[in-house]
Amino acid sequence: MKIDDTVSIEARDLVKVYRTGGVRFEALRGVSLRIERGELVSILGPSGSGKSTLLNMIGLLDRPSSGKVLIEGRDTSRIDEDSLATLRNRRIGFVFQAFNLIHRLNSLENVELPLVPQGIDTERRRSTAAQILEMVGLSSKAFNKPDELSGGEQQRVAIARALVTNPAIVLGDEPTGNVDSKTAMQLMEIVRDINKRFGTTFVLVTHNPDVAAITHRRIILRDGQVEREERN
Repeated sequence: MKIDDTVSIEARDLVKVYRTGGVRFEALRGVSLRIERGELVSILGPSGSGKSTLLNMIGLLDRPSSGKVLIEGRDTSRIDEDSLATLRNRRIGFVFQAFNLIHRLNSLENVELPLVPQGIDTERRRSTAAQILEMVGLSSKAFNKPDELSGGEQQRVAIARALVTNPAIVLGDEPTGNVDSKTAMQLMEIVRDINKRFGTTFVLVTHNPDVAAITHRRIILRDGQVEREERN
């Protein structure tokens, strides 16, 4: 079967069931979607609608109870955990609401971390990380630790860390949730610029309508299903 190389992410009938004691909760109930290569997409919906669960599925951080996730045409249900980890590291970058920076490391060291499992030598890692920090406007803060940075600066470090492996896909879980509205728009300008310059696919879970308005397409979830889609 010929692989459609215009599709970055495809979800087919994703179901995710959690069980706690005798309680069964269906977080996703047959979600199917396709995200084209180079799209900038937001996922919206009320709390408990399945947004973060869906992001975890397409980010290969968790496996669905049933259904499939295809990354660039590759059926991830058919590969083992080690191969999934390699695929995540090389093809997918992550940006989280809480930044998830390591506080004993400076900005440069935080950004270069995803390159370590790839066996890249220290000099090349540092050089690549420095270039990415420059791209997000933080060259002057390369040797600052997270507690010496503002919230917006920490999130720019997190974006740089997500980009340092040159991923095809970047996933963000409320990436502007811990910053003010002005900083959120500045971060989205960085995202939009990277999307245009490099064709990186972005999928962002957000509650912020201003963030969602910048994206090419909005996928609205409700009760674990796709309720509707909207395009600019």
